[in-house]
Amino acid sequence: MSSVAMAEQLAGKGAARAARRRRHRMEGGFRRPGWLTYLLLSLFIVISVAPLYYAFLLSTSTATDIAQNPIPSLIPQGHFAENVGRVLDAGIGFWQALLNSVIVAVVTSVAVIFFSTLAGYSFAKLRFRGRNGLLAFVIGTMAVPTQLGVIPLFIVMSNLGWVGKLQAVIVPGLVTAFGVFWMTQYLSEALPYELIEAARVDGCSMIRTFWHVALPAARPAAAMLGLFSFVGSWTSFFWPFIVLGSTNPTLPVALQLLQASYFKDLSLIMAGVVLATVPLLLLFVVAGRQLVSGIMQGAVKG
Repeated sequence: MSSVAMAEQLAGKGAARAARRRRHRMEGGFRRPGWLTYLLLSLFIVISVAPLYYAFLLSTSTATDIAQNPIPSLIPQGHFAENVGRVLDAGIGFWQALLNSVIVAVVTSVAVIFFSTLAGYSFAKLRFRGRNGLLAFVIGTMAVPTQLGVIPLFIVMSNLGWVGKLQAVIVPGLVTAFGVFWMTQYLSEALPYELIEAARVDGCSMIRTFWHVALPAARPAAAMLGLFSFVGSWTSFFWPFIVLGSTNPTLPVALQLLQASYFKDLSLIMAGVVLATVPLLLLFVVAGRQLVSGIMQGAVKG
């Protein structure tokens, strides 16, 4: 019988509540958040959702309504389907751009997960000369602005004949310094040396140890890294705009073509923005619960 139940039988419910509170304090028990916590969370949610909802309101209006009233009504108007049809018929190659974005985002995310986990496992659990210096160099590259490497990178892609092709966007993003740092930090704490030694005693090679031991242990962090990489690739504009142009664009580059030289139809542009955001929302809805459960599972196991 637990101490709380025994206290309730011997001294009543008041003593049981006191014993329960004392046990929670001793064990670091969960304390229900107060109204201020819920108020702050609600405020953060409103601030996060407001830009997307504003874009949706503009996408349901017309160019004339937006010109007359830049701040639309909070109630959506009835022109969303019409504006979506205009986006699809605008001659920007929407479906091809959507396919290109899916290919680039999926391939890049999978590659970043694999190579970053492999590098993170090497930095975290393997001992080799120059490890700390090499890791510091990789982390230091995050301080270099992307714009500084655009010209030499474009020259390389031009010499390879990749200008206007998707591999010019995919190959430079196969691994990231942030991904290596992220996985190194996670595997340093989540993967004990005892598991690696047990796998080697069982006869596993280094690659099999990585595949069967390190990769499953890194699943929660890899899921978050994949999500970050997918969103980053999906919304990337600068480098795809330079190397792909309008000949074989990704979705952000294609949406830029909706802007005319002297007039910007915000209802048309915002309809394209909403269409480009829908796949990301679906990804969060479908994978959000699995990502959170994976992170909590990894936290408990760690």
